[in-house]
Amino acid sequence: MKTHLVRTHRSAEDFPQSDHLAWRIAEVATDAVEVSASTSEMIVNRIIDNASVAAASLVRRPVTSARAQAMSHPYSPGATVFGVDGKYSPEWAAWANGVAVRELDFHDTFLAAEYSHPGDNIPPILAVAQHAGRSGRDLIRGLATGYEVQIDLVRAISLHEHKIDHVAHLGPSAAAGIGTLLGLDTETIYQAIGQALHTTTATRQSRKGQISSWKAYAPALAGKVAVEAVDRALRGEGAPSPIWEGEDGVIAWLLGGPDAEYRVSLPGPGESKRAILDSYTKEHSAEYQSQAPIDLARRMREKISDFEQIEKIVLHTSHHTHYVIGTGSNDPQKFDPTASRETLDHSVMYIFAVALEDGTWHHEHSYAPDRAQRPDTVALWNKISTAEDPEWTRRYHSVDPAEKAFGARAEITLKDGTVIVDELAVADAHPLGARPFAREQYIAKFRSLADGVIAPAEQDRFLAAAQNAASLDAGDLDQLTFTVEADVLARAPKTPKGIF
Repeated sequence: MKTHLVRTHRSAEDFPQSDHLAWRIAEVATDAVEVSASTSEMIVNRIIDNASVAAASLVRRPVTSARAQAMSHPYSPGATVFGVDGKYSPEWAAWANGVAVRELDFHDTFLAAEYSHPGDNIPPILAVAQHAGRSGRDLIRGLATGYEVQIDLVRAISLHEHKIDHVAHLGPSAAAGIGTLLGLDTETIYQAIGQALHTTTATRQSRKGQISSWKAYAPALAGKVAVEAVDRALRGEGAPSPIWEGEDGVIAWLLGGPDAEYRVSLPGPGESKRAILDSYTKEHSAEYQSQAPIDLARRMREKISDFEQIEKIVLHTSHHTHYVIGTGSNDPQKFDPTASRETLDHSVMYIFAVALEDGTWHHEHSYAPDRAQRPDTVALWNKISTAEDPEWTRRYHSVDPAEKAFGARAEITLKDGTVIVDELAVADAHPLGARPFAREQYIAKFRSLADGVIAPAEQDRFLAAAQNAASLDAGDLDQLTFTVEADVLARAPKTPKGIF
């Protein structure tokens, strides 16, 4: 990896385009290096993973609304939309599929200086690949770039510190991935990256307070914007530049300020794009920092015979967990039994309480209103707090995969003074966890979430196509979707008509 110093430059400075971060990323996107077998295999896993979550979320209201918008834009050749037949304009297909993938907060994750769900790159890159009649090899190359760029940015540049939403790294990564997919030149990709970043910066209010369905829509919008940015760049339209380093650019006014410096490491020429191998998926439909606490709660419940005897529970954890999904957020909504699913998903106190009581976690049942409003759950929930522990924060930011951790130490104090203590550094499904996910587990997740949604024969067809994705011929990428019977879509809520 080659490390690049990224800082603000005054307009009067001599700062050649070849030194811009957007140009460096575009060079990574145009590098003809082959994708390694391990990277290709993991990309296939994540294509399956995304489809799993899309199946489970197919008839939820936000996904239904996004799908209706996409279906208002039929197009040829076009791209596919999960659940339905037909072809639709690729940016709208990316939009609908992006919402379906993100709605349940149940797909892959990478956490470092910033947060991310790098699987959000798949819907826009796949949509363009289908529309453009590209091959499976082209798709794998494009996705390897998308994952690489997003994860490399996430390692180096914190957005949340400045209350900027993490999708600001997704617009550039998706644009770069589309550039690789289409075999575009460095200049075109450079302009697309700049446009995508400029139009995908937004505040983190989408993940604060009373969290709405926009949490799922924000990444989908970034993917849609990336498709449109590449389209404009292909037509010769330019972007604000230097987009990160300019005197009035992203770093100077949205991130660390004119004096801030970032060190961004990117693959050098001929170096394989392997960043996807450092990411991890979810066994449970919840914020990633809740994955290990869910597994920890399932383990600790065996030591408690009567939950009413619990006096208090303190989760000692990282800065991020404490301040974003813990009591350090100072969000009263995180203790509201009538809160939205999106809000409950961002309350580790609620999640730990339910996992402790039930010994399991389910993407629907664990968030159901009657489950959240159970008096015994509400009582237990309000006994839970979080506290930042510097050692957990250090491990969260460690660059050593062997000690990087997203877990917690739980201290459960009973009314008789007994204190039960246990900790878990990484979730069971993490690559270093008790039951790491491999192809078998990805397929099992798909089968479980597709049950009752996708007919068994259609499940078989999709899984066969996905596992053969790298070998699909040009024009055959339409196989990387699924359709469902009319009675399944009939379960979706009736949404009001919009403009389209």
